[in-house]
Amino acid sequence: MEEFKWIKMSLFLIPLLHFTAAANRQFLLSSTVRDGDEVTLSCENVRDDQNNCDGTTWTFSYLSSTVELVRLGQIVEEAKAKSDRLSVRENCSLVIKKVTEEDVGRYFCLQYNKAGQHQGPDSQVYLSVVTMTEEKNDDIVMLNCSVSTYERCKHTVKWLYEGKDEAKDHPNIETLQRGCYTTVKWQDPVDSVDPGLIYKPRSNLLKCEVTDGYTKEVQLFPFIPPHSSREKPGWWWLIIVSVAVAALIIITVAVLRWKRAKDGVSYASISYTKKTNRRAQARGGDEDEDDAVTYSTVKAPSSSAAAAASADLSNLYATVNKPQK
Repeated sequence: MEEFKWIKMSLFLIPLLHFTAAANRQFLLSSTVRDGDEVTLSCENVRDDQNNCDGTTWTFSYLSSTVELVRLGQIVEEAKAKSDRLSVRENCSLVIKKVTEEDVGRYFCLQYNKAGQHQGPDSQVYLSVVTMTEEKNDDIVMLNCSVSTYERCKHTVKWLYEGKDEAKDHPNIETLQRGCYTTVKWQDPVDSVDPGLIYKPRSNLLKCEVTDGYTKEVQLFPFIPPHSSREKPGWWWLIIVSVAVAALIIITVAVLRWKRAKDGVSYASISYTKKTNRRAQARGGDEDEDDAVTYSTVKAPSSSAAAAASADLSNLYATVNKPQK
């Protein structure tokens, strides 16, 4: 009988233990992204009774400090270092633009009911950032790939050569791997390595493989050299600026000429008048009166100078009389 009661009590406690564990457990996610990219942190415990995520709060923790980023669906202005790069999606996920190493840490998605009471379980995301750099020392080229993580590094990092794990075995390529940091080095020009490295983009040859220590997800990050698609080279911007300035000068000159022609149209004419003495002609004489030559200069003045121009007609006409001989 006692054994039967114990079995019955055990059957009652098992669901209770499962419920307690479910209530206290947290959704743990991990995300790895390259610096400068955009990342979306998912909130796995979103409540359905929300309007525009008004029951969702996001916090950021690194070392011993915790900062509130989103409070009940609204971006917190106090988080100045991140606020201009943050946004919240309809499903209450947190979006971070232009990720940097300063964003590495642990993010919590907290849920609250209409009464403002915290409702578990919480959802947390570990954000890790991949950084890739290039170093040149004379004819030696080094590519570095490192991962910054919240806790002690649990990721694995290595270079792949043409998609294969052969970089470390290549006779003319030297690799160094230490924790979440790996380096590949070769001599440039690459006559003694692989001529293909000269003609092919490095992103097609060397890629950094990162394996997430939490989720075991494998990601490949191609090396993107400086002044690539992310940042246009200086000479390209110089050409664009030069063309724009030239176009502006041409437009300005054309407008000034058009305005000058419209505002001050001018022309000149000369007329010669020969007056005949009819009385003298009747007498058979051949003498003429004074000959008159009129020089006319016409200029349409602008509105601002119209009054002054109309007052001085000498600016418009000049007459020269030829005396009799």
